[in-house]
Amino acid sequence: MMGISKAFGGVQALKEVSFSLRAGEIHALVGENGAGKSTLMKILSGALRRDQGSIRINGQIAEIISPHTAHALGIRVIYQELVLAPDLTVAENISLGHLGAVMDWAGLKGKAKRLLEEIGFAIDPGELVRRLPVSLQQVVEVAKALSAETKVLVLDEPTAVLPPKEATRLLELVRTLAQRGVSVIYISHRLEEIFAIADRVTVLKDGQIVTTRSISDVTPSRLIDLMVGRPITQLFPESNRTAGEEVLRVEDIHQGRAVRGVSFAVHAGEILGIAGLVGSGRTETVRAIFGADRLDAGRIYLYGRKLQIRSPRDAVNAGIALIPEDRKAHGLVLSLPITQNITLPSLKAFTNWVGMVALRKERSFVNQRIKDLDIKTPNGETPAGSLSGGNQQKVVLAKWLSERFKVILFDEPTRGVDVGAKAEIYQLIEQLAERGVAVVVISSELLEIIGLSDRILVMNQGRVTGILNQEEINERNVMELAFSNGHRAA
Repeated sequence: MMGISKAFGGVQALKEVSFSLRAGEIHALVGENGAGKSTLMKILSGALRRDQGSIRINGQIAEIISPHTAHALGIRVIYQELVLAPDLTVAENISLGHLGAVMDWAGLKGKAKRLLEEIGFAIDPGELVRRLPVSLQQVVEVAKALSAETKVLVLDEPTAVLPPKEATRLLELVRTLAQRGVSVIYISHRLEEIFAIADRVTVLKDGQIVTTRSISDVTPSRLIDLMVGRPITQLFPESNRTAGEEVLRVEDIHQGRAVRGVSFAVHAGEILGIAGLVGSGRTETVRAIFGADRLDAGRIYLYGRKLQIRSPRDAVNAGIALIPEDRKAHGLVLSLPITQNITLPSLKAFTNWVGMVALRKERSFVNQRIKDLDIKTPNGETPAGSLSGGNQQKVVLAKWLSERFKVILFDEPTRGVDVGAKAEIYQLIEQLAERGVAVVVISSELLEIIGLSDRILVMNQGRVTGILNQEEINERNVMELAFSNGHRAA
């Protein structure tokens, strides 16, 4: 891949990126969330069209205009989110995409059985995929890719959902494939895996190549340095806050495999950041606190009083708000006007004893929120779905700016918004903390989490790996804890 560039609107996702892959090589591709790794691979797989640059396969120019074109060239991608058909058998899934008009069921099963045995797994080809554990579903994905004479295999966070033993088996499979001549691009946030199997490593940062090196020429510490290390800008407001009394305490909460024994506290007037890599359990932690996912175990206290949170309604009634990661799916009703979106959580405040909405009171309240947050809209009757990303996010924020909310959980508060809107949202978060609200912020952007937070809690694989106080906060310390397998209570 030579000189690959790609922009989305005004955002330059990739800028003149060049990347090479040798026959039988395992080439690791690493970088922070948002560095451009997935965009680059989507261009290689035909899911996206490049704006500039060229791609050569075995020295010949390749015009990859669709996934079908990529498949014909022997390029396959296995994404972190599996794309199998759960109600079809293993054999049917492996052969999907190249089935004939007449079904030879015996031949289908025989081919799948041979392929699975070749890669070292004894899986019943007649078993329904949904009955397999996730680790074996991942193996079926690999077998499916290899069934079509794959030459280039892209693995995007393939072990993110696997327990350690199964992850080790998958790494062994990747080594075997490379030895058989398959060229592998391996994307992972787990440095121990990179150093265990990769021949070379390329670092992407802010859509540009930082370096490509032999794995033997770089240390884990140096790799972290190459992935991070950018100056804090003036986006973030200055703060003279002092943390007050403890507001929220979370003790030993568990939710499936995503949240495993998480404990922390946050005080009035404090911004606590939660950092970690994709799949670390950050989002699942705040969803469990908010009641969006049911806790398996653990305790949640507000001002020292134990809460029973079984649903988001319980959390809202207790004074806990969540600004979700996906505003369109979970934060807004896109077809409704701004007014109704903003007043939904507090509708009782605008209704009389017979349940009629006091429209003038509601309109006045919403207009003030539009003014306070500088939401760019003609009026409150504009459908939320017609607003820009930044203004949609402001509408989500406006819902929770009532004095009755003592804890506000922000999950990726500036995802998909422009720099100007980011600065405004940072200012709003700072103002909430100054008002005495206990604020928790999750962000995949290191610059953001460092610039906003008074303390940072770091997670990996569902556990707390450490907590950094103000004087300890820097990109290197955050990344080291994000890659750590250790467990330290916070």
